[in-house]
Amino acid sequence: MTGKNARHNAFLRLVSGNGVALGAESRYSLPPSKEMVIGRDPSCQVVLDAMMYRMVSRRHAVVRPLSLSPDSKFSWVLCDLNSANGTYLNGERLYECQELHPGDRISLGADGPQYIFEYEYTSLTPATTVNQVTPLPSATNYHNHTQLKQPDSVSFTQLFPIISTGKDLTSKAYLVPGILTVVFVVLMFATVGRPQANQVIVASYIAFAAYYFVYQLCGKQKPWWVLMATSLGTILILLSPLLDLFIFVFRGILPGSLPTPQESITFTELLVRMFFGAGLMEELLKALPVLGAFAIGRMLSSPWRERIGIWEPLDGILLGTASAVGFTLLETLGQYVPDITQNVTQQVGIGAAGQLAGLQLLIPRILGSVAGHMAYSGYLGYFIGLAVLKPSRSWQILSIGYLSASALHALWNATGSINALLLVVVGVLSYAFLMAAILKARALSPTRSQNFATRFLGPK
Repeated sequence: MTGKNARHNAFLRLVSGNGVALGAESRYSLPPSKEMVIGRDPSCQVVLDAMMYRMVSRRHAVVRPLSLSPDSKFSWVLCDLNSANGTYLNGERLYECQELHPGDRISLGADGPQYIFEYEYTSLTPATTVNQVTPLPSATNYHNHTQLKQPDSVSFTQLFPIISTGKDLTSKAYLVPGILTVVFVVLMFATVGRPQANQVIVASYIAFAAYYFVYQLCGKQKPWWVLMATSLGTILILLSPLLDLFIFVFRGILPGSLPTPQESITFTELLVRMFFGAGLMEELLKALPVLGAFAIGRMLSSPWRERIGIWEPLDGILLGTASAVGFTLLETLGQYVPDITQNVTQQVGIGAAGQLAGLQLLIPRILGSVAGHMAYSGYLGYFIGLAVLKPSRSWQILSIGYLSASALHALWNATGSINALLLVVVGVLSYAFLMAAILKARALSPTRSQNFATRFLGPK
């Protein structure tokens, strides 16, 4: 039914790549009196996020209403707004405005989001009236009212994209990591010929990259100075007399003495020693700054307590992995690299050979921390944050987390001297434990709606 006793309803329904509708929340009504612009710009009527739809221009396409005659049905036309990746109608690229028909498929870019155009009539009762709308240009005279850009025209911002990116450059284009990378590269060049300084720069950059990977997966913002303070706190603890006390307790009183190269022991005995002397001792050491941040946060008022303290598992993971970065850097640069450098130099008699061996050891130790110290400490941090969410069972939760993280740590140390394949299996297992903890922490997060790792995910 058309004319005065019918209402004309048109919609755009966002669909997935295979044509399955995403739900009612992705259905956009097309008003009969004004146009609807689709793009990334906040002023658009349909705003798409750049993190999810990078191929979409800021103002990509527009759907404009038309009226053939006063009593006829409304119609809508689709126009491309000189977008970078083009607009497609039923698989064909759009070079001029075209009228839409029910069932038409609109694609923003060849592999971008897709919409289905839907049209329906709704009969009105005699008592119901239709609101008057602003007169619209007729289809026959439409091209007299609309200036279409040629498909090969190029805008100024397309030639100089840095002008139009604005805040997206820092918030969505990873500008800060890029700046830090350039700074580290310059420092690496500047320290050529000074092995120790160069090793510190290389190790710091690899540690930063590994931690940034975990930070992006967590998706929760935490002040950089809090994370750095946690890392430095672990380093200070390792340089303090507190380390000697821990060694005395876990390796002197408890059965955690590390075996000597000449000592022959079974794998079970080695695993037990590593559990006490490496797992329990080192995981507790790395957890001290995390627990300190929790205690400090409880004494502060909002918003500082949320920024510094631990209020959910994601906080614990972020601070736990930050603590592990400090531990790994000091252990690698202060113990392992100097030892192997000295040993190789003495054996070969060439200092350069020792320095090369030190660099060869440095890279896998720091990079492997994602499946090593960062995995264990991040996993324990998850349980620390979970204990905050579940205070009535906090001791049970903390015990399980502490023992399981220590067991993974001990298993890595024990298998390292037996078989390289087993070491790979344990490393993958540790990494999987950390990733599973991050996924569960994101699901449990009270601030999930603000999480930059999950808020751009489409409906499932």
